[in-house]
Amino acid sequence: MAIEIKAPTFPESVADGTVATWHKQPGDAVKRDELIVDIETDKVVMEVLAEADGVLVSIAKNEGDTVLSGELLGTLEAGAVAAAPAAAPAAAPAAAPAAAAPAAGEEAILSPAARKIAAENDLDRNAIPGTGKGGRVTKEDAVAAVAAKSAAPAAAAKPAAPAADAPLFAAGDRVEKRVPMTRLRAKIAERLVEAQSTMAMLTTYNEVNMKPIMDLRSKYKDLFEKKHNGVRLGFMSFFVKAATEALKRFPGVNASIDGNDIVYHGYSDVGVAVSSDRGLVVPVLRNAELMSLAEIEGTIASYGRKAKEGKLTIDEMTGGTFTISNGGVFGSLLSSPIVNPPQTAILGMHKIQERPMAVNGQVVILPMMYLALSYDHRLIDGKEAVSFLVAIKDLLEDPARLLLDV
Repeated sequence: MAIEIKAPTFPESVADGTVATWHKQPGDAVKRDELIVDIETDKVVMEVLAEADGVLVSIAKNEGDTVLSGELLGTLEAGAVAAAPAAAPAAAPAAAPAAAAPAAGEEAILSPAARKIAAENDLDRNAIPGTGKGGRVTKEDAVAAVAAKSAAPAAAAKPAAPAADAPLFAAGDRVEKRVPMTRLRAKIAERLVEAQSTMAMLTTYNEVNMKPIMDLRSKYKDLFEKKHNGVRLGFMSFFVKAATEALKRFPGVNASIDGNDIVYHGYSDVGVAVSSDRGLVVPVLRNAELMSLAEIEGTIASYGRKAKEGKLTIDEMTGGTFTISNGGVFGSLLSSPIVNPPQTAILGMHKIQERPMAVNGQVVILPMMYLALSYDHRLIDGKEAVSFLVAIKDLLEDPARLLLDV
């Protein structure tokens, strides 16, 4: 029975997607719920799984093609998983080993993608070892053959060179590499330009003494981790709690502009910027004002793992009333973050660095962090922005305020 493989149903905010990677090729056997193809959208990578055991018969959309919601991607023939190899007589088991490599004068079996790669790179089709069923040459086999071919001359010229930290280009080479921009990267660029061209964006700065938080963390981190099943106590949860408390006091910072209307939110959905190989993503902590420190840390850790694996869902990255970005993990000492519209403010954290500070007339070395608040001046006045940032500073420098609500 033929089963149509269709693109997933995209949310209203996503117009279309791009076929990122086919994990199976025509003729390959698949199992139920096995990953067949990845669809990349402006926000996430969506996985398309097999509905039943069978064999992938055809591909309607190649890698790089644009697809609409529910559009046909290919066809799966439901049935026996072992239907892919060319049928040999059942009474001839001795023929099985020969399937791994074509005999002399026998034509190798290549998948469409492998055939294309072989033609483009002038490879001997019969010289490519096949790892697929029945000795079939897969796309991965062809890519490996291309890599081996290009590496052979270099290996002859240079005996041994460590490939771990090899540069992208050799010194002195005047070459260029053109790579299509991912949909996520293109969307990030579009939104950043939109934010700067449509907002009256301004940034105010302050600094916070991190010693009280660092002392608290050092004292309780082991007990915290043991109590909460391995969840580690970091700095981000303190900043999220301080931000949600400050947002209650200054609701304009938690608001958004919709046309000529100001929308005030009675909840704090805090987006936390997370770096991934595909670009910057901002998953959202829903009702962060109601979350405990352990819940915040556990959720952020989960988002970080999903971001690396490309598993974040659109629901996890949609919405948000306020954003926190931590450039300090990469060593940034000071920066001006860009507001993520339709939000009207974003808090930037930075590197903790020891500096000499004047305390009660004495010079004391303290771990200090610069904070930056970028905001939309159309809605938030300077006084409100500065007061909001000072409130966060006060809460962090005296964490007891978070418990006493003062």
